[in-house]
Amino acid sequence: PYPFQWGAPTFDAGEAFAMMMTSFIALVETTGAFIAASRYASATMIPPSIISRGIGWQGISILIDSFFGTANGTSVSVENVGLLALTHVGSRRVVQISAGFMIFFAILGKFGALFASIPLPIFAGMYCIFFAYVGACGLSFLQFCNLNSFRTKFILGFAFFMGISVPQYFNEYTAVAGYGPVHTGARWFNDMINVPFSSKPFVAGLVAYFLDNTIETHNNTVRKDRGYHWWDKFRSFKKDARSEEFYSLPFNLNKFFPAV
Repeated sequence: PYPFQWGAPTFDAGEAFAMMMTSFIALVETTGAFIAASRYASATMIPPSIISRGIGWQGISILIDSFFGTANGTSVSVENVGLLALTHVGSRRVVQISAGFMIFFAILGKFGALFASIPLPIFAGMYCIFFAYVGACGLSFLQFCNLNSFRTKFILGFAFFMGISVPQYFNEYTAVAGYGPVHTGARWFNDMINVPFSSKPFVAGLVAYFLDNTIETHNNTVRKDRGYHWWDKFRSFKKDARSEEFYSLPFNLNKFFPAV
Protein backbone atom coordinates (compact mmCIF):
# COMPACT_ATOMS: atom_id res chain seq x y z
CA PRO A 1 0.00 0.00 0.00
CA TYR A 2 1.01 3.59 -0.57
CA PRO A 3 -0.53 6.90 0.59
CA PHE A 4 -3.83 7.91 -1.03
CA GLN A 5 -3.83 4.97 -3.46
CA TRP A 6 -7.64 5.16 -3.58
CA GLY A 7 -7.67 8.83 -4.53
CA ALA A 8 -7.56 12.21 -2.82
CA PRO A 9 -9.23 12.55 0.60
CA THR A 10 -12.84 13.71 0.65
CA PHE A 11 -14.95 15.09 3.47
CA ASP A 12 -18.59 14.35 4.19
CA ALA A 13 -20.14 15.78 7.34
CA GLY A 14 -22.59 12.91 7.73
CA GLU A 15 -19.89 10.26 7.47
CA ALA A 16 -17.63 12.26 9.78
CA PHE A 17 -20.26 12.38 12.54
CA ALA A 18 -20.94 8.67 12.13
CA MET A 19 -17.26 7.86 12.49
CA MET A 20 -17.00 10.15 15.51
CA MET A 21 -19.67 8.14 17.28
CA THR A 22 -18.06 4.89 16.18
CA SER A 23 -14.75 6.11 17.58
CA PHE A 24 -16.47 6.99 20.83
CA ILE A 25 -17.75 3.42 21.08
CA ALA A 26 -14.24 2.18 20.30
CA LEU A 27 -12.97 4.22 23.26
CA VAL A 28 -15.18 2.17 25.56
CA GLU A 29 -13.90 -1.07 24.04
CA THR A 30 -10.29 0.11 24.20
CA THR A 31 -10.53 1.16 27.84
CA GLY A 32 -12.04 -2.17 28.82
CA ALA A 33 -9.38 -4.10 26.91
CA PHE A 34 -6.59 -2.09 28.55
CA ILE A 35 -7.96 -2.78 32.01
CA ALA A 36 -8.46 -6.48 31.28
CA ALA A 37 -4.94 -6.80 29.87
CA SER A 38 -3.42 -5.19 32.95
CA ARG A 39 -5.35 -7.52 35.21
CA TYR A 40 -4.36 -10.69 33.37
CA ALA A 41 -0.76 -9.49 33.16
CA SER A 42 -0.72 -9.21 36.99
CA ALA A 43 -0.08 -5.47 36.80
CA THR A 44 -1.53 -2.75 38.98
CA MET A 45 -4.64 -0.82 37.96
CA ILE A 46 -3.92 1.43 34.99
CA PRO A 47 -3.62 5.14 35.89
CA PRO A 48 -5.90 7.38 33.80
CA SER A 49 -2.92 9.07 32.12
CA ILE A 50 -1.70 5.72 30.80
CA ILE A 51 -5.11 4.94 29.32
CA SER A 52 -5.17 8.38 27.67
CA ARG A 53 -1.70 7.78 26.28
CA GLY A 54 -2.72 4.47 24.73
CA ILE A 55 -5.91 5.88 23.25
CA GLY A 56 -3.97 8.83 21.83
CA TRP A 57 -1.59 6.50 20.03
CA GLN A 58 -4.54 4.53 18.76
CA GLY A 59 -5.92 7.75 17.26
CA ILE A 60 -2.60 8.36 15.51
CA SER A 61 -2.65 4.83 14.09
CA ILE A 62 -6.19 5.35 12.77
CA LEU A 63 -5.02 8.57 11.09
CA ILE A 64 -2.16 6.70 9.43
CA ASP A 65 -4.59 3.99 8.33
CA SER A 66 -6.72 6.60 6.61
CA PHE A 67 -3.70 7.82 4.63
CA PHE A 68 -3.15 4.33 3.28
CA GLY A 69 -6.84 3.71 2.60
CA THR A 70 -7.31 0.64 4.75
CA ALA A 71 -10.79 -0.85 4.78
CA ASN A 72 -10.98 -0.88 8.56
CA GLY A 73 -9.73 1.33 11.36
CA THR A 74 -7.21 0.25 13.95
CA SER A 75 -8.64 -0.86 17.25
CA VAL A 76 -7.59 -3.01 20.16
CA SER A 77 -7.80 -6.76 19.76
CA VAL A 78 -10.07 -8.06 22.50
CA GLU A 79 -9.23 -11.59 21.36
CA ASN A 80 -5.57 -11.02 22.17
CA VAL A 81 -6.53 -10.07 25.71
CA GLY A 82 -8.22 -13.46 26.01
CA LEU A 83 -5.09 -15.08 24.57
CA LEU A 84 -3.03 -13.27 27.19
CA ALA A 85 -5.27 -14.70 29.89
CA LEU A 86 -4.95 -18.18 28.41
CA THR A 87 -1.15 -18.16 28.05
CA HIS A 88 -0.25 -15.89 31.02
CA VAL A 89 2.32 -14.19 28.78
CA GLY A 90 2.21 -10.42 29.18
CA SER A 91 5.62 -9.48 27.80
CA ARG A 92 5.95 -6.54 25.42
CA ARG A 93 8.63 -8.44 23.55
CA VAL A 94 6.08 -11.06 22.54
CA VAL A 95 3.80 -8.35 21.14
CA GLN A 96 6.67 -6.75 19.21
CA ILE A 97 7.73 -10.06 17.66
CA SER A 98 4.11 -10.88 16.80
CA ALA A 99 3.74 -7.49 15.10
CA GLY A 100 6.84 -8.25 13.03
CA PHE A 101 5.35 -11.58 11.97
CA MET A 102 2.08 -9.91 10.96
CA ILE A 103 3.91 -7.33 8.84
CA PHE A 104 5.92 -10.10 7.19
CA PHE A 105 2.84 -12.22 6.48
CA ALA A 106 1.00 -9.19 5.09
CA ILE A 107 3.72 -8.67 2.48
CA LEU A 108 3.71 -12.30 1.31
CA GLY A 109 0.20 -13.21 0.22
CA LYS A 110 0.79 -16.98 0.28
CA PHE A 111 1.13 -16.93 4.06
CA GLY A 112 -2.11 -14.96 4.35
CA ALA A 113 -3.84 -17.54 2.17
CA LEU A 114 -2.58 -20.28 4.49
CA PHE A 115 -4.18 -18.64 7.51
CA ALA A 116 -7.34 -17.88 5.54
CA SER A 117 -7.72 -21.60 4.82
CA ILE A 118 -8.20 -22.42 8.52
CA PRO A 119 -11.83 -23.57 8.97
CA LEU A 120 -14.16 -21.03 10.55
CA PRO A 121 -15.36 -23.42 13.31
CA ILE A 122 -11.81 -23.45 14.67
CA PHE A 123 -11.81 -19.66 14.87
CA ALA A 124 -15.26 -19.73 16.46
CA GLY A 125 -14.11 -22.16 19.14
CA MET A 126 -11.07 -20.02 19.92
CA TYR A 127 -13.22 -16.91 20.13
CA CYS A 128 -15.55 -18.60 22.61
CA ILE A 129 -12.62 -19.21 24.93
CA PHE A 130 -11.03 -15.79 24.47
CA PHE A 131 -14.24 -13.82 25.00
CA ALA A 132 -15.09 -15.96 28.01
CA TYR A 133 -11.89 -14.81 29.68
CA VAL A 134 -12.51 -11.16 28.78
CA GLY A 135 -16.10 -11.24 30.01
CA ALA A 136 -15.08 -12.94 33.23
CA CYS A 137 -12.46 -10.26 33.81
CA GLY A 138 -15.09 -7.55 33.61
CA LEU A 139 -17.34 -9.36 36.06
CA SER A 140 -14.42 -9.94 38.43
CA PHE A 141 -14.22 -6.22 39.17
CA LEU A 142 -17.57 -6.47 40.90
CA GLN A 143 -15.73 -7.99 43.87
CA PHE A 144 -14.63 -4.48 44.81
CA CYS A 145 -18.25 -3.35 45.09
CA ASN A 146 -20.66 -4.23 47.86
CA LEU A 147 -22.91 -6.74 46.13
CA ASN A 148 -25.11 -6.90 49.22
CA SER A 149 -26.18 -3.29 48.60
CA PHE A 150 -29.58 -2.91 46.95
CA ARG A 151 -28.23 0.17 45.17
CA THR A 152 -25.48 -1.90 43.55
CA LYS A 153 -27.89 -4.69 42.65
CA PHE A 154 -30.31 -2.29 40.97
CA ILE A 155 -27.64 -0.51 38.94
CA LEU A 156 -26.04 -3.78 37.88
CA GLY A 157 -29.29 -5.50 36.91
CA PHE A 158 -30.82 -2.49 35.16
CA ALA A 159 -27.64 -1.81 33.18
CA PHE A 160 -27.45 -5.44 32.04
CA PHE A 161 -31.11 -5.47 31.02
CA MET A 162 -30.93 -2.19 29.09
CA GLY A 163 -27.62 -3.19 27.50
CA ILE A 164 -29.27 -6.27 26.04
CA SER A 165 -32.77 -5.01 25.18
CA VAL A 166 -32.12 -1.54 23.69
CA PRO A 167 -29.47 -2.60 21.11
CA GLN A 168 -31.60 -5.64 20.25
CA TYR A 169 -34.49 -3.31 19.41
CA PHE A 170 -32.28 -1.02 17.32
CA ASN A 171 -30.72 -3.93 15.41
CA GLU A 172 -34.03 -5.70 14.73
CA TYR A 173 -35.67 -2.45 13.62
CA THR A 174 -32.80 -1.77 11.22
CA ALA A 175 -32.94 -5.32 9.82
CA VAL A 176 -36.67 -5.04 9.07
CA ALA A 177 -37.02 -1.40 7.99
CA GLY A 178 -33.61 -0.87 6.41
CA TYR A 179 -32.92 2.12 8.65
CA GLY A 180 -32.70 2.77 12.37
CA PRO A 181 -35.49 3.87 14.73
CA VAL A 182 -34.19 7.43 14.50
CA HIS A 183 -34.93 8.36 10.89
CA THR A 184 -34.88 12.08 10.13
CA GLY A 185 -33.81 14.12 7.15
CA ALA A 186 -30.37 14.65 8.69
CA ARG A 187 -28.29 11.55 8.12
CA TRP A 188 -25.53 12.66 10.45
CA PHE A 189 -28.03 12.96 13.31
CA ASN A 190 -29.47 9.52 12.55
CA ASP A 191 -26.01 7.97 12.66
CA MET A 192 -25.11 9.75 15.88
CA ILE A 193 -28.07 8.11 17.63
CA ASN A 194 -28.48 4.78 15.86
CA VAL A 195 -24.81 3.75 15.83
CA PRO A 196 -24.02 4.02 19.57
CA PHE A 197 -27.36 2.64 20.73
CA SER A 198 -26.82 -0.45 18.61
CA SER A 199 -23.81 -1.36 20.76
CA LYS A 200 -24.55 -3.50 23.83
CA PRO A 201 -21.40 -2.56 25.80
CA PHE A 202 -21.97 1.14 25.12
CA VAL A 203 -25.59 1.14 26.30
CA ALA A 204 -24.86 -0.97 29.39
CA GLY A 205 -21.85 1.15 30.32
CA LEU A 206 -23.70 4.41 29.72
CA VAL A 207 -26.66 3.39 31.90
CA ALA A 208 -24.41 2.06 34.67
CA TYR A 209 -22.23 5.18 34.59
CA PHE A 210 -25.21 7.52 34.72
CA LEU A 211 -26.93 5.71 37.58
CA ASP A 212 -23.73 5.19 39.56
CA ASN A 213 -22.99 8.92 39.45
CA THR A 214 -26.51 10.16 40.21
CA ILE A 215 -27.93 7.87 42.92
CA GLU A 216 -26.75 8.86 46.40
CA THR A 217 -23.19 9.77 45.50
CA HIS A 218 -22.43 12.12 48.44
CA ASN A 219 -22.40 9.43 51.10
CA ASN A 220 -19.25 7.83 52.53
CA THR A 221 -20.96 4.48 52.90
CA VAL A 222 -22.13 4.60 49.28
CA ARG A 223 -18.63 5.55 48.17
CA LYS A 224 -17.28 2.39 49.77
CA ASP A 225 -20.11 0.39 48.25
CA ARG A 226 -19.00 1.66 44.84
CA GLY A 227 -15.43 0.48 45.52
CA TYR A 228 -13.88 3.88 44.98
CA HIS A 229 -11.53 3.60 47.94
CA TRP A 230 -9.73 0.70 46.25
CA TRP A 231 -8.62 2.85 43.32
CA ASP A 232 -7.58 6.08 45.06
CA LYS A 233 -3.86 5.31 45.00
CA PHE A 234 -3.94 4.47 41.30
CA ARG A 235 -5.42 7.79 40.15
CA SER A 236 -1.92 9.22 39.73
CA PHE A 237 1.04 7.51 38.10
CA LYS A 238 3.44 8.49 40.87
CA LYS A 239 1.30 7.40 43.81
CA ASP A 240 2.27 3.75 43.39
CA ALA A 241 5.91 2.73 43.01
CA ARG A 242 4.98 -0.26 40.85
CA SER A 243 3.55 1.94 38.09
CA GLU A 244 7.06 2.64 36.82
CA GLU A 245 7.72 -1.09 36.53
CA PHE A 246 4.55 -1.90 34.61
CA TYR A 247 3.82 1.19 32.51
CA SER A 248 7.14 2.91 31.76
CA LEU A 249 8.03 3.11 28.07
CA PRO A 250 11.11 1.50 26.50
CA PHE A 251 13.99 3.40 24.91
CA ASN A 252 13.63 6.24 27.42
CA LEU A 253 10.46 7.48 25.71
CA ASN A 254 9.02 8.62 29.04
CA LYS A 255 10.78 11.95 28.50
CA PHE A 256 8.62 12.63 25.47
CA PHE A 257 5.42 10.99 26.76
CA PRO A 258 5.42 11.61 30.51
CA ALA A 259 2.73 10.07 32.69
CA VAL A 260 0.98 12.09 35.39
